[in-house]
Amino acid sequence: MTPDVVEVRPVTDADREGVMALAPRLAEGVAAWRDRSAAIAAAGSWLADSLARAAEGRAGVFVAVRGGTVVGVVSVSEQRHFTGAVDGYVGELAVAAHASRQGVGRLLMAAAERWARDRGLRHLTLQTGAANATALRFYEALGYRPEEIRLTRALD
Repeated sequence: MTPDVVEVRPVTDADREGVMALAPRLAEGVAAWRDRSAAIAAAGSWLADSLARAAEGRAGVFVAVRGGTVVGVVSVSEQRHFTGAVDGYVGELAVAAHASRQGVGRLLMAAAERWARDRGLRHLTLQTGAANATALRFYEALGYRPEEIRLTRALD
């Protein structure tokens, strides 16, 4: 494989370190009043949980690899919507800073969409921070639309 070609494939045990290194990217766009270090720790926990669910066959985790290095990750699983429908749910999508805006995120989202379609699911949902303008533009460009809005108020 040439160094500039990105391969998207299911995660392996050998990818764990590269996947976990992407945790800080998941904390970008977190609201300014939230603790960034706590957000990074939570992101690491989410990734570890996704890897464990994938190992058990309960989720899909796909990595983007370029030149033998993990440059992105996406996790996808099934989640029941409050209406009772089962949707595909993207838990995490992270792309290394040096690989962003190069189509890696699109390739990873395509893998997540295939995973959901292969299971007969009709929708793929996800959440991102309202302050993460870059992610919001990215998802909108892929055809994702807001469905729910979470509101927060600081209490004195």
